[in-house]
Amino acid sequence: MEINGYKIEPGANLIGANLRGADLNGANLSGANLWNANLSDANLSGAKLWGANLSNANLSNAYLAHANLTAANLSNA
Repeated sequence: MEINGYKIEPGANLIGANLRGADLNGANLSGANLWNANLSDANLSGAKLWGANLSNANLSNAYLAHANLTAANLSNA
């Protein structure tokens, strides 16, 4: 899957990605590096974010129902 020119897949390098308002419902981003990414208003319901780096990510108004955040780094998010 590709959104805003970014490949959405496990282990993806999405440092600083602008995914504001993106529909990532059920996306597999396990192990992805989303450091400093803009995920505000994004739909992350059911997303697999296991072990993802969300440090410094903007998650304001993001919808995270049923998202798997096991072992995810959420520092300063």
